[in-house]
Amino acid sequence: MAGKEHRGCRAAGPEDQCDISICRDLPNIEVITFSVNGISDLEPLNQCQNLSELYLRKNNIASLNELFYLKNLPRLRVLWLSENPCCGPDPHRYRMTVLRNLPHLQKLDNQAVTEEELSQALVDGEEITAPPAGKNMQNGCPESSESSAAESTTETESELLNFSLEETNKIREQLGMKPVPRDKFSSFSPRETDCSRKKRNNILNAILLLMKELDSEGLEMVQQTAGRRLQAFRKKELQEE
Repeated sequence: MAGKEHRGCRAAGPEDQCDISICRDLPNIEVITFSVNGISDLEPLNQCQNLSELYLRKNNIASLNELFYLKNLPRLRVLWLSENPCCGPDPHRYRMTVLRNLPHLQKLDNQAVTEEELSQALVDGEEITAPPAGKNMQNGCPESSESSAAESTTETESELLNFSLEETNKIREQLGMKPVPRDKFSSFSPRETDCSRKKRNNILNAILLLMKELDSEGLEMVQQTAGRRLQAFRKKELQEE
């Protein structure tokens, strides 16, 4: 397996575009968290054949035709798509359309899918047979609309933090890891989108994915190197105090 989880960048405005094209190179990824970003195009996800959980809450996905790119993902069981423009004014039609096209889902928007809903979706849902047309693409990443940017910038920092912490700890639980305490998580601002943090996150994701390919000897080398780096950082912190 090449990877377990990928977490997205946080887009606060048009200058903070989130490029998810990296997903084309992650066919074995299982969990992807892209909530609260400027994402409008799901095409890069259509090769993620092992994807089982996808979190896309509060993005700029305008058309349910984007589901076309998820229809051939056989292991997708959890999808969080709420609070996107594609959900529209009719929540029943939205849910029925999603379930008609993704009948293997077990949970949609944090709500369990029932057999009755799947049957009703065949009647009330719309079949998606083609991707959306006329996309406005720039540098391989969809352009966010001004309205989406305004919605992102008006969301409170507390709400972003709470949801990000909830998703992070859910994924950590699945990986057999301890949850992150709120007091430690809150030291990172969800609106921090400077280049240095983006670079750090990209490097961290790459390291975590590559570690899946290492044997015990390789992991021991990584552990030793990381241990020496940690000791150096702690020594520096003590000197500064």
